[in-house]
Amino acid sequence: MTGFGDARGSGPGFTVAVELRAVNNRHLKLSVRGTDPYPQFEADIEKIVRQVVRRGSVTAQIRVAREKPAGETGLNVAAVRSYLAQLKAACEAEGVPEALPGVAAGILDLPGVAGESAPAGGLPDDEWPVVQKTVAAALAKFDASRKDEGRQMAAELMTQHGVMTTVVDDIRKHLPTVVAAYRERILERVRAAVAEAGVNVEPAHLIREVAAFADRTEVAEEVTRFAAHLDQFAEVVRAGAPDGAGRRLEFVVQEMGREANTLGSKAGDVAVSRLVIELKAALEKVRELIQNVE
Repeated sequence: MTGFGDARGSGPGFTVAVELRAVNNRHLKLSVRGTDPYPQFEADIEKIVRQVVRRGSVTAQIRVAREKPAGETGLNVAAVRSYLAQLKAACEAEGVPEALPGVAAGILDLPGVAGESAPAGGLPDDEWPVVQKTVAAALAKFDASRKDEGRQMAAELMTQHGVMTTVVDDIRKHLPTVVAAYRERILERVRAAVAEAGVNVEPAHLIREVAAFADRTEVAEEVTRFAAHLDQFAEVVRAGAPDGAGRRLEFVVQEMGREANTLGSKAGDVAVSRLVIELKAALEKVRELIQNVE
Protein backbone atom coordinates (compact mmCIF):
# COMPACT_ATOMS: atom_id res chain seq x y z
CA MET A 1 0.00 0.00 0.00
CA THR A 2 1.35 3.42 -0.86
CA GLY A 3 1.98 6.00 1.82
CA PHE A 4 3.94 9.10 2.80
CA GLY A 5 4.97 10.63 6.10
CA ASP A 6 7.56 13.15 7.23
CA ALA A 7 8.75 14.62 10.50
CA ARG A 8 11.50 16.80 11.95
CA GLY A 9 13.36 16.80 15.21
CA SER A 10 16.38 18.43 16.79
CA GLY A 11 18.97 17.97 19.47
CA PRO A 12 22.06 19.77 20.78
CA GLY A 13 23.96 20.88 17.68
CA PHE A 14 21.94 18.98 15.07
CA THR A 15 18.56 18.71 13.35
CA VAL A 16 16.88 15.61 11.93
CA ALA A 17 14.52 15.31 8.94
CA VAL A 18 12.82 12.02 8.08
CA GLU A 19 10.70 11.16 5.04
CA LEU A 20 8.99 7.81 4.53
CA ARG A 21 7.57 6.77 1.17
CA ALA A 22 6.09 3.43 0.16
CA VAL A 23 4.88 1.72 -2.98
CA ASN A 24 3.03 -1.57 -3.23
CA ASN A 25 4.81 -4.82 -2.50
CA ARG A 26 3.61 -8.19 -1.22
CA HIS A 27 6.39 -8.17 1.39
CA LEU A 28 8.14 -5.52 3.47
CA LYS A 29 11.27 -4.20 1.81
CA LEU A 30 13.05 -1.27 3.46
CA SER A 31 15.69 0.98 1.93
CA VAL A 32 17.41 3.58 4.11
CA ARG A 33 19.09 6.59 2.52
CA GLY A 34 20.51 9.83 3.74
CA THR A 35 23.21 10.98 6.13
CA ASP A 36 25.85 8.56 7.37
CA PRO A 37 25.90 6.37 9.36
CA TYR A 38 22.16 5.63 9.17
CA PRO A 39 22.07 3.80 5.80
CA GLN A 40 24.49 1.31 7.38
CA PHE A 41 22.05 0.57 10.20
CA GLU A 42 19.05 -0.43 8.11
CA ALA A 43 18.22 -3.30 10.47
CA ASP A 44 17.81 -0.89 13.40
CA ILE A 45 15.53 1.37 11.37
CA GLU A 46 13.54 -1.65 10.16
CA LYS A 47 12.74 -2.66 13.75
CA ILE A 48 10.93 0.66 14.18
CA VAL A 49 9.19 0.48 10.79
CA ARG A 50 7.98 -3.10 11.37
CA GLN A 51 5.96 -1.94 14.35
CA VAL A 52 3.59 -0.26 11.89
CA VAL A 53 4.27 -1.66 8.41
CA ARG A 54 3.98 -5.27 7.26
CA ARG A 55 3.92 -4.82 3.48
CA GLY A 56 5.34 -2.44 0.92
CA SER A 57 8.60 -1.19 -0.53
CA VAL A 58 9.46 1.54 1.96
CA THR A 59 12.14 4.17 1.42
CA ALA A 60 13.32 5.97 4.55
CA GLN A 61 15.22 9.21 3.93
CA ILE A 62 17.06 10.26 7.11
CA ARG A 63 19.00 13.51 6.99
CA VAL A 64 20.95 14.91 9.91
CA ALA A 65 22.35 18.45 9.69
CA ARG A 66 25.19 18.77 12.16
CA GLU A 67 26.65 22.10 13.22
CA LYS A 68 30.32 22.51 12.41
CA PRO A 69 32.92 23.85 14.80
CA ALA A 70 34.28 27.26 13.81
CA GLY A 71 36.89 26.99 11.12
CA GLU A 72 35.92 23.48 10.00
CA THR A 73 35.08 23.31 6.30
CA GLY A 74 33.71 19.80 6.25
CA LEU A 75 35.43 19.06 2.91
CA ASN A 76 36.55 15.46 2.52
CA VAL A 77 39.81 15.88 0.61
CA ALA A 78 40.37 12.14 0.21
CA ALA A 79 36.94 11.73 -1.33
CA VAL A 80 37.58 14.64 -3.73
CA ARG A 81 40.84 13.07 -4.90
CA SER A 82 39.21 9.68 -5.38
CA TYR A 83 36.30 11.12 -7.39
CA LEU A 84 38.63 13.21 -9.56
CA ALA A 85 40.82 10.19 -10.34
CA GLN A 86 37.79 8.11 -11.29
CA LEU A 87 36.28 10.90 -13.42
CA LYS A 88 39.57 11.48 -15.19
CA ALA A 89 39.97 7.76 -15.95
CA ALA A 90 36.40 7.58 -17.24
CA CYS A 91 36.82 10.59 -19.53
CA GLU A 92 40.08 9.23 -20.93
CA ALA A 93 38.55 5.79 -21.45
CA GLU A 94 35.76 7.38 -23.49
CA GLY A 95 38.28 9.42 -25.50
CA VAL A 96 37.04 12.80 -24.24
CA PRO A 97 39.63 14.01 -21.69
CA GLU A 98 38.59 17.59 -22.43
CA ALA A 99 35.21 16.87 -20.81
CA LEU A 100 36.77 16.48 -17.36
CA PRO A 101 36.33 20.12 -16.20
CA GLY A 102 32.63 20.10 -17.00
CA VAL A 103 32.04 16.69 -15.45
CA ALA A 104 33.99 17.60 -12.31
CA ALA A 105 32.05 20.83 -11.82
CA GLY A 106 29.45 19.08 -9.73
CA ILE A 107 31.86 17.12 -7.58
CA LEU A 108 30.81 18.95 -4.40
CA ASP A 109 27.34 17.44 -4.73
CA LEU A 110 28.64 13.88 -4.71
CA PRO A 111 28.11 11.78 -1.56
CA GLY A 112 30.74 12.18 1.14
CA VAL A 113 32.51 15.23 -0.36
CA ALA A 114 31.14 18.27 1.41
CA GLY A 115 28.46 16.75 3.62
CA GLU A 116 28.52 16.17 7.29
CA SER A 117 31.20 13.81 8.48
CA ALA A 118 29.82 10.59 9.82
CA PRO A 119 30.33 9.93 13.51
CA ALA A 120 32.86 7.20 14.13
CA GLY A 121 31.73 3.79 15.31
CA GLY A 122 28.11 2.75 15.62
CA LEU A 123 24.95 4.74 16.05
CA PRO A 124 25.73 8.10 17.69
CA ASP A 125 24.46 8.16 21.27
CA ASP A 126 23.42 11.81 21.12
CA GLU A 127 21.54 11.55 17.80
CA TRP A 128 19.99 8.10 17.80
CA PRO A 129 17.22 8.76 20.37
CA VAL A 130 16.14 11.85 18.42
CA VAL A 131 16.27 9.95 15.14
CA GLN A 132 14.14 7.17 16.66
CA LYS A 133 11.50 9.64 17.81
CA THR A 134 11.50 11.43 14.46
CA VAL A 135 11.13 8.17 12.54
CA ALA A 136 8.23 7.23 14.85
CA ALA A 137 6.57 10.61 14.23
CA ALA A 138 6.97 10.20 10.46
CA LEU A 139 5.53 6.68 10.77
CA ALA A 140 2.43 8.08 12.48
CA LYS A 141 1.75 10.38 9.51
CA PHE A 142 2.68 7.60 7.11
CA ASP A 143 0.21 5.24 8.76
CA ALA A 144 -2.55 7.86 8.71
CA SER A 145 -2.11 8.37 4.95
CA ARG A 146 -2.26 4.63 4.36
CA LYS A 147 -5.41 4.27 6.46
CA ASP A 148 -7.09 6.90 4.27
CA GLU A 149 -6.13 4.92 1.20
CA GLY A 150 -7.22 1.73 2.96
CA ARG A 151 -10.72 3.08 3.53
CA GLN A 152 -11.04 3.88 -0.18
CA MET A 153 -9.69 0.44 -1.06
CA ALA A 154 -12.16 -1.24 1.30
CA ALA A 155 -15.00 0.63 -0.39
CA GLU A 156 -13.85 -0.61 -3.82
CA LEU A 157 -13.48 -4.17 -2.52
CA MET A 158 -17.05 -4.08 -1.26
CA THR A 159 -18.19 -2.71 -4.61
CA GLN A 160 -16.66 -5.73 -6.33
CA HIS A 161 -18.20 -7.92 -3.63
CA GLY A 162 -21.59 -6.54 -4.63
CA VAL A 163 -20.87 -7.26 -8.30
CA MET A 164 -19.91 -10.87 -7.55
CA THR A 165 -22.93 -11.37 -5.27
CA THR A 166 -25.26 -10.22 -8.05
CA VAL A 167 -23.59 -12.52 -10.59
CA VAL A 168 -23.80 -15.52 -8.24
CA ASP A 169 -27.49 -14.81 -7.62
CA ASP A 170 -28.05 -14.65 -11.38
CA ILE A 171 -26.29 -17.99 -11.86
CA ARG A 172 -28.36 -19.57 -9.08
CA LYS A 173 -31.59 -18.30 -10.65
CA HIS A 174 -30.57 -19.54 -14.09
CA LEU A 175 -29.50 -23.05 -13.05
CA PRO A 176 -33.02 -24.63 -12.99
CA THR A 177 -33.56 -23.68 -16.61
CA VAL A 178 -30.30 -25.20 -17.89
CA VAL A 179 -31.40 -28.85 -17.75
CA ALA A 180 -34.88 -28.01 -19.03
CA ALA A 181 -33.41 -26.13 -21.98
CA TYR A 182 -31.07 -29.02 -22.76
CA ARG A 183 -33.99 -31.47 -22.62
CA GLU A 184 -35.90 -29.37 -25.12
CA ARG A 185 -32.87 -29.17 -27.42
CA ILE A 186 -32.27 -32.91 -27.34
CA LEU A 187 -35.95 -33.62 -27.96
CA GLU A 188 -35.98 -31.28 -30.92
CA ARG A 189 -32.95 -33.03 -32.41
CA VAL A 190 -34.53 -36.43 -31.85
CA ARG A 191 -37.77 -35.35 -33.51
CA ALA A 192 -35.79 -34.09 -36.50
CA ALA A 193 -33.82 -37.36 -36.67
CA VAL A 194 -36.95 -39.48 -36.39
CA ALA A 195 -38.70 -37.49 -39.12
CA GLU A 196 -35.75 -37.92 -41.49
CA ALA A 197 -34.84 -41.56 -40.79
CA GLY A 198 -38.21 -42.93 -39.78
CA VAL A 199 -36.82 -44.67 -36.66
CA ASN A 200 -38.11 -44.92 -33.13
CA VAL A 201 -36.21 -43.68 -30.07
CA GLU A 202 -36.81 -45.21 -26.68
CA PRO A 203 -37.89 -42.64 -24.06
CA ALA A 204 -35.56 -44.33 -21.56
CA HIS A 205 -32.58 -43.44 -23.75
CA LEU A 206 -33.59 -39.80 -23.75
CA ILE A 207 -34.05 -39.84 -20.00
CA ARG A 208 -30.56 -41.31 -19.51
CA GLU A 209 -29.03 -38.69 -21.80
CA VAL A 210 -30.71 -35.82 -19.98
CA ALA A 211 -29.79 -37.31 -16.59
CA ALA A 212 -26.13 -37.62 -17.65
CA PHE A 213 -26.12 -34.01 -18.79
CA ALA A 214 -27.68 -32.87 -15.53
CA ASP A 215 -25.00 -34.73 -13.58
CA ARG A 216 -22.16 -33.26 -15.65
CA THR A 217 -23.42 -29.70 -15.31
CA GLU A 218 -24.50 -29.80 -11.66
CA VAL A 219 -22.84 -26.74 -10.08
CA ALA A 220 -25.13 -25.99 -7.15
CA GLU A 221 -22.42 -27.07 -4.70
CA GLU A 222 -19.84 -24.76 -6.29
CA VAL A 223 -22.30 -21.85 -6.24
CA THR A 224 -23.03 -22.46 -2.55
CA ARG A 225 -19.30 -22.57 -1.68
CA PHE A 226 -18.64 -19.42 -3.68
CA ALA A 227 -21.43 -17.63 -1.80
CA ALA A 228 -19.91 -18.78 1.50
CA HIS A 229 -16.51 -17.40 0.44
CA LEU A 230 -18.20 -14.10 -0.43
CA ASP A 231 -19.58 -13.89 3.10
CA GLN A 232 -16.12 -14.53 4.54
CA PHE A 233 -14.60 -11.97 2.17
CA ALA A 234 -17.04 -9.27 3.34
CA GLU A 235 -16.39 -10.17 6.97
CA VAL A 236 -12.62 -9.68 6.61
CA VAL A 237 -12.97 -6.40 4.71
CA ARG A 238 -15.44 -4.93 7.21
CA ALA A 239 -13.51 -6.07 10.28
CA GLY A 240 -10.18 -4.86 8.97
CA ALA A 241 -8.51 -7.90 10.61
CA PRO A 242 -5.35 -6.09 11.77
CA ASP A 243 -3.39 -9.34 11.94
CA GLY A 244 -2.89 -10.39 8.35
CA ALA A 245 -6.04 -9.19 6.58
CA GLY A 246 -4.18 -9.20 3.28
CA ARG A 247 -3.10 -12.84 3.68
CA ARG A 248 -6.61 -13.91 4.65
CA LEU A 249 -8.11 -12.11 1.66
CA GLU A 250 -5.57 -13.73 -0.65
CA PHE A 251 -6.61 -17.17 0.61
CA VAL A 252 -10.34 -16.45 0.27
CA VAL A 253 -9.93 -15.05 -3.24
CA GLN A 254 -7.81 -18.04 -4.22
CA GLU A 255 -10.63 -20.34 -3.13
CA MET A 256 -13.19 -18.25 -5.02
CA GLY A 257 -11.02 -18.51 -8.10
CA ARG A 258 -11.05 -22.29 -7.87
CA GLU A 259 -14.83 -22.40 -7.61
CA ALA A 260 -15.16 -19.97 -10.54
CA ASN A 261 -12.90 -22.18 -12.67
CA THR A 262 -15.02 -25.22 -11.83
CA LEU A 263 -18.19 -23.31 -12.68
CA GLY A 264 -16.71 -22.32 -16.02
CA SER A 265 -15.60 -25.84 -16.91
CA LYS A 266 -18.93 -27.45 -15.94
CA ALA A 267 -21.21 -24.78 -17.36
CA GLY A 268 -23.44 -26.38 -19.96
CA ASP A 269 -25.15 -23.18 -20.93
CA VAL A 270 -24.00 -20.07 -22.80
CA ALA A 271 -25.74 -17.72 -20.37
CA VAL A 272 -24.00 -19.33 -17.38
CA SER A 273 -20.65 -19.17 -19.18
CA ARG A 274 -21.09 -15.44 -19.74
CA LEU A 275 -21.95 -14.92 -16.07
CA VAL A 276 -18.84 -16.86 -15.04
CA ILE A 277 -16.74 -14.55 -17.24
CA GLU A 278 -18.20 -11.56 -15.38
CA LEU A 279 -17.39 -13.28 -12.10
CA LYS A 280 -13.77 -13.86 -13.10
CA ALA A 281 -13.40 -10.25 -14.26
CA ALA A 282 -14.51 -9.00 -10.84
CA LEU A 283 -12.18 -11.49 -9.13
CA GLU A 284 -9.23 -10.21 -11.15
CA LYS A 285 -9.92 -6.66 -9.98
CA VAL A 286 -10.06 -7.90 -6.41
CA ARG A 287 -6.76 -9.77 -6.80
CA GLU A 288 -5.02 -6.59 -7.92
CA LEU A 289 -6.43 -4.65 -4.97
CA ILE A 290 -5.58 -7.11 -2.23
CA GLN A 291 -1.92 -7.23 -3.25
CA ASN A 292 -1.72 -3.88 -1.46
CA VAL A 293 -3.58 -4.88 1.70
CA GLU A 294 -1.69 -5.70 4.86
